[in-house]
Amino acid sequence: MMSSSDLWKYFRFLTDPETIPEDKKDFLHDFLAEEYRKREIRRIEYLMKMSGIKRIKLISDFDWTFNPKIPRDKIIAFMQTDWLKIPANLVIIGPAGVGKTHVATALCHDAVMKGRRTVFLSLFDLTAKLAKAKSIYSLIDYYAGAPVLCLDELGYVIPSKDHADAIFQIVSKRTETGTTIVTTNLVPSDWGKIFDTATASAILDRLSLNGRFITFEGRSYRSRK
Repeated sequence: MMSSSDLWKYFRFLTDPETIPEDKKDFLHDFLAEEYRKREIRRIEYLMKMSGIKRIKLISDFDWTFNPKIPRDKIIAFMQTDWLKIPANLVIIGPAGVGKTHVATALCHDAVMKGRRTVFLSLFDLTAKLAKAKSIYSLIDYYAGAPVLCLDELGYVIPSKDHADAIFQIVSKRTETGTTIVTTNLVPSDWGKIFDTATASAILDRLSLNGRFITFEGRSYRSRK
Protein backbone atom coordinates (compact mmCIF):
# COMPACT_ATOMS: atom_id res chain seq x y z
CA MET A 1 0.00 0.00 0.00
CA MET A 2 1.25 3.47 -0.91
CA SER A 3 2.05 5.89 1.87
CA SER A 4 0.15 9.15 2.19
CA SER A 5 3.16 11.10 0.90
CA ASP A 6 3.47 8.84 -2.15
CA LEU A 7 -0.24 9.21 -2.90
CA TRP A 8 0.12 12.96 -2.55
CA LYS A 9 2.93 12.99 -5.12
CA TYR A 10 1.08 10.61 -7.45
CA PHE A 11 -1.98 12.84 -7.64
CA ARG A 12 0.22 15.94 -7.84
CA PHE A 13 -1.46 17.95 -5.12
CA LEU A 14 0.26 21.24 -4.46
CA THR A 15 -0.99 21.70 -0.92
CA ASP A 16 1.38 20.61 1.81
CA PRO A 17 -0.18 17.48 3.41
CA GLU A 18 0.99 18.74 6.79
CA THR A 19 -1.55 21.56 6.56
CA ILE A 20 -4.46 19.11 6.48
CA PRO A 21 -6.23 18.65 9.82
CA GLU A 22 -5.45 15.35 11.48
CA ASP A 23 -9.10 14.29 11.53
CA LYS A 24 -9.21 14.61 7.71
CA LYS A 25 -5.97 12.81 6.87
CA ASP A 26 -7.22 9.26 7.30
CA PHE A 27 -10.30 9.93 5.18
CA LEU A 28 -8.22 11.57 2.45
CA HIS A 29 -5.68 8.74 2.49
CA ASP A 30 -8.40 6.10 2.13
CA PHE A 31 -10.09 8.06 -0.65
CA LEU A 32 -6.87 8.51 -2.62
CA ALA A 33 -5.81 4.90 -2.07
CA GLU A 34 -9.11 3.65 -3.47
CA GLU A 35 -8.87 5.98 -6.46
CA TYR A 36 -5.30 4.83 -7.10
CA ARG A 37 -6.42 1.18 -6.93
CA LYS A 38 -9.19 1.79 -9.48
CA ARG A 39 -6.81 3.59 -11.82
CA GLU A 40 -4.32 0.74 -11.62
CA ILE A 41 -7.05 -1.80 -12.42
CA ARG A 42 -8.11 0.19 -15.47
CA ARG A 43 -4.50 0.56 -16.54
CA ILE A 44 -3.81 -3.17 -16.24
CA GLU A 45 -7.01 -3.95 -18.17
CA TYR A 46 -5.89 -1.61 -20.95
CA LEU A 47 -2.38 -3.06 -21.05
CA MET A 48 -3.80 -6.59 -21.23
CA LYS A 49 -6.16 -5.63 -24.04
CA MET A 50 -3.33 -4.07 -26.04
CA SER A 51 -0.81 -6.86 -25.32
CA GLY A 52 -2.08 -9.36 -27.86
CA ILE A 53 -2.24 -12.13 -25.24
CA LYS A 54 -5.16 -14.28 -26.33
CA ARG A 55 -5.27 -16.72 -23.42
CA ILE A 56 -3.91 -16.08 -19.94
CA LYS A 57 -1.22 -18.54 -18.91
CA LEU A 58 0.53 -18.67 -15.56
CA ILE A 59 3.84 -20.21 -14.55
CA SER A 60 2.05 -21.75 -11.58
CA ASP A 61 -0.23 -23.64 -13.98
CA PHE A 62 2.62 -25.20 -15.96
CA ASP A 63 3.03 -28.96 -15.51
CA TRP A 64 6.77 -29.39 -15.07
CA THR A 65 6.42 -33.08 -14.15
CA PHE A 66 5.15 -34.13 -17.58
CA ASN A 67 8.50 -33.27 -19.14
CA PRO A 68 11.11 -33.43 -16.35
CA LYS A 69 13.88 -32.43 -18.78
CA ILE A 70 12.43 -28.94 -19.17
CA PRO A 71 14.82 -26.71 -17.16
CA ARG A 72 12.45 -25.18 -14.64
CA ASP A 73 15.38 -23.83 -12.64
CA LYS A 74 16.58 -21.76 -15.61
CA ILE A 75 13.15 -20.22 -16.20
CA ILE A 76 12.74 -19.39 -12.52
CA ALA A 77 16.29 -17.99 -12.45
CA PHE A 78 15.39 -15.68 -15.35
CA MET A 79 12.22 -14.54 -13.58
CA GLN A 80 14.22 -13.75 -10.46
CA THR A 81 16.44 -11.33 -12.35
CA ASP A 82 15.46 -7.68 -12.76
CA TRP A 83 14.34 -8.36 -16.35
CA LEU A 84 11.46 -5.87 -16.21
CA LYS A 85 13.78 -3.01 -15.29
CA ILE A 86 17.08 -4.08 -16.84
CA PRO A 87 16.54 -5.22 -20.45
CA ALA A 88 17.27 -8.90 -21.00
CA ASN A 89 16.59 -11.37 -23.79
CA LEU A 90 15.24 -14.90 -23.63
CA VAL A 91 15.11 -17.41 -26.48
CA ILE A 92 13.18 -20.63 -25.77
CA ILE A 93 14.01 -23.42 -28.18
CA GLY A 94 12.17 -26.71 -28.64
CA PRO A 95 9.80 -28.79 -30.76
CA ALA A 96 6.08 -28.08 -31.02
CA GLY A 97 3.93 -28.74 -27.99
CA VAL A 98 6.53 -28.70 -25.20
CA GLY A 99 5.22 -25.52 -23.55
CA LYS A 100 7.33 -22.76 -25.06
CA THR A 101 4.36 -20.52 -25.77
CA HIS A 102 2.82 -21.22 -22.35
CA VAL A 103 5.96 -20.06 -20.56
CA ALA A 104 6.43 -17.04 -22.85
CA THR A 105 2.80 -16.02 -22.39
CA ALA A 106 3.11 -16.40 -18.62
CA LEU A 107 6.15 -14.12 -18.60
CA CYS A 108 4.30 -11.53 -20.67
CA HIS A 109 1.26 -11.77 -18.41
CA ASP A 110 3.50 -11.22 -15.41
CA ALA A 111 4.94 -8.13 -17.09
CA VAL A 112 1.47 -6.72 -17.77
CA MET A 113 0.33 -7.35 -14.20
CA LYS A 114 3.35 -5.36 -13.03
CA GLY A 115 2.36 -2.45 -15.24
CA ARG A 116 4.75 -2.93 -18.15
CA ARG A 117 3.54 -2.32 -21.70
CA THR A 118 3.91 -5.67 -23.42
CA VAL A 119 3.39 -6.94 -26.95
CA PHE A 120 2.93 -10.63 -27.74
CA LEU A 121 2.56 -11.85 -31.32
CA SER A 122 3.65 -14.65 -33.62
CA LEU A 123 6.13 -14.20 -36.44
CA PHE A 124 3.24 -14.94 -38.83
CA ASP A 125 1.18 -12.08 -37.40
CA LEU A 126 4.17 -9.74 -37.41
CA THR A 127 4.89 -10.37 -41.08
CA ALA A 128 1.18 -9.89 -41.89
CA LYS A 129 1.17 -6.55 -40.07
CA LEU A 130 4.35 -5.50 -41.85
CA ALA A 131 2.76 -6.37 -45.20
CA LYS A 132 -0.34 -4.25 -44.45
CA ALA A 133 1.43 -1.35 -42.78
CA LYS A 134 0.97 2.08 -44.34
CA SER A 135 4.21 3.13 -42.68
CA ILE A 136 6.58 0.26 -41.98
CA TYR A 137 8.86 2.65 -40.09
CA SER A 138 6.11 3.58 -37.63
CA LEU A 139 5.40 -0.11 -37.05
CA ILE A 140 9.10 -0.81 -36.46
CA ASP A 141 9.23 2.02 -33.91
CA TYR A 142 6.07 0.74 -32.19
CA TYR A 143 7.45 -2.75 -31.62
CA ALA A 144 10.94 -1.46 -30.91
CA GLY A 145 9.56 0.80 -28.19
CA ALA A 146 7.62 -1.81 -26.21
CA PRO A 147 9.32 -2.51 -22.85
CA VAL A 148 8.56 -6.22 -23.37
CA LEU A 149 8.16 -7.87 -26.77
CA CYS A 150 7.51 -11.57 -27.37
CA LEU A 151 7.96 -12.97 -30.86
CA ASP A 152 6.29 -16.38 -30.83
CA GLU A 153 6.72 -19.32 -33.23
CA LEU A 154 9.81 -18.17 -35.06
CA GLY A 155 10.58 -20.88 -37.59
CA TYR A 156 7.14 -21.57 -39.06
CA VAL A 157 7.13 -18.67 -41.50
CA ILE A 158 9.81 -17.54 -43.94
CA PRO A 159 9.67 -13.74 -44.11
CA SER A 160 10.50 -11.82 -47.25
CA LYS A 161 13.82 -9.99 -47.47
CA ASP A 162 12.12 -6.67 -46.63
CA HIS A 163 10.27 -8.18 -43.69
CA ALA A 164 13.42 -9.87 -42.43
CA ASP A 165 15.21 -6.52 -42.55
CA ALA A 166 12.34 -4.94 -40.58
CA ILE A 167 12.50 -7.71 -37.96
CA PHE A 168 16.22 -7.12 -37.59
CA GLN A 169 15.61 -3.39 -37.16
CA ILE A 170 13.05 -4.08 -34.43
CA VAL A 171 15.42 -6.40 -32.55
CA SER A 172 18.37 -4.08 -33.09
CA LYS A 173 16.54 -0.96 -31.87
CA ARG A 174 15.49 -2.86 -28.75
CA THR A 175 19.06 -3.66 -27.80
CA GLU A 176 19.65 -2.39 -24.26
CA THR A 177 16.22 -0.68 -24.14
CA GLY A 178 13.66 -3.50 -23.91
CA THR A 179 13.31 -7.18 -23.07
CA THR A 180 12.78 -9.50 -26.04
CA ILE A 181 11.41 -13.03 -25.71
CA VAL A 182 11.49 -15.43 -28.65
CA THR A 183 10.08 -18.94 -28.96
CA THR A 184 11.33 -21.10 -31.80
CA ASN A 185 11.55 -24.67 -33.03
CA LEU A 186 14.93 -23.95 -34.60
CA VAL A 187 18.32 -24.11 -32.93
CA PRO A 188 20.38 -20.97 -33.63
CA SER A 189 22.48 -22.70 -36.31
CA ASP A 190 19.28 -23.28 -38.31
CA TRP A 191 18.04 -19.70 -38.27
CA GLY A 192 19.61 -19.35 -41.70
CA LYS A 193 16.66 -21.40 -42.96
CA ILE A 194 14.27 -18.49 -42.46
CA PHE A 195 16.64 -15.51 -42.70
CA ASP A 196 19.65 -15.03 -44.93
CA THR A 197 22.90 -15.87 -43.19
CA ALA A 198 23.94 -12.28 -42.50
CA THR A 199 20.52 -11.30 -41.07
CA ALA A 200 20.29 -14.45 -38.94
CA SER A 201 23.76 -13.81 -37.52
CA ALA A 202 22.95 -10.15 -36.80
CA ILE A 203 19.67 -10.97 -35.03
CA LEU A 204 21.31 -13.68 -32.93
CA ASP A 205 24.12 -11.31 -32.06
CA ARG A 206 21.62 -8.74 -30.72
CA LEU A 207 19.63 -11.36 -28.80
CA SER A 208 22.82 -12.76 -27.27
CA LEU A 209 23.50 -9.43 -25.57
CA ASN A 210 22.36 -9.99 -21.99
CA GLY A 211 20.44 -12.97 -23.33
CA ARG A 212 19.71 -16.56 -22.37
CA PHE A 213 19.02 -19.45 -24.73
CA ILE A 214 17.02 -22.21 -23.03
CA THR A 215 16.12 -25.54 -24.65
CA PHE A 216 12.90 -27.42 -23.90
CA GLU A 217 12.83 -31.16 -24.55
CA GLY A 218 10.20 -33.85 -24.16
CA ARG A 219 6.79 -35.00 -25.31
CA SER A 220 4.05 -32.74 -26.63
CA TYR A 221 1.59 -31.69 -23.94
CA ARG A 222 -1.10 -31.85 -26.63
CA SER A 223 -0.63 -35.61 -26.93
CA ARG A 224 -2.29 -36.20 -23.57
CA LYS A 225 -5.48 -34.37 -24.45
